Amino acid sequence: MSMQEQLSDTERRVLAVLQGGLPNTRSPYKDIAERAAITTEELLAILRKWKKEGKIRRIGAIVNHFKVGLGAGAMVVWRVEPERIEQIGEILAGFEQVSHAYERRVPENWPYNLYTMVHAASPQKARETVGRMSEACGVSDYRILDTKRELKKAPPTYIVEDSKNV
Repeated sequence: MSMQEQLSDTERRVLAVLQGGLPNTRSPYKDIAERAAITTEELLAILRKWKKEGKIRRIGAIVNHFKVGLGAGAMVVWRVEPERIEQIGEILAGFEQVSHAYERRVPENWPYNLYTMVHAASPQKARETVGRMSEACGVSDYRILDTKRELKKAPPTYIVEDSKNV
């Protein structure tokens, strides 16, 4: 059974609104609740229930780094011993310039297993940050893959009915 088939009418309305992303307001949960025609408390109860049931892992805003003045970005790939990957990942994720840090399976022709996304005001600043990251974790086997252009980020769609009329 799909998630959509297991949802109440209220939950379907919440999902229809949520799939459009968090509103860029001072009260996003209140605004989502209003659009779903429920109270903020009801919305939060549904989100807690979904988290407990494993239907969602988290809810978070997607920051457009270019709009906040961070015009340079780079995916930095690191070659880390498997027994150290969690420790190194925590160190790298602790840098405020890092928005993502995650492990990936090592394919045949690519030895890197830890990936971080670094944001900075310029490519030079990004490289300086990567240098500090390398020193902090003691890993010198890495590659910097500069962002050439950003592709459109689109949230997944679960409810296909028009969520604007919810």
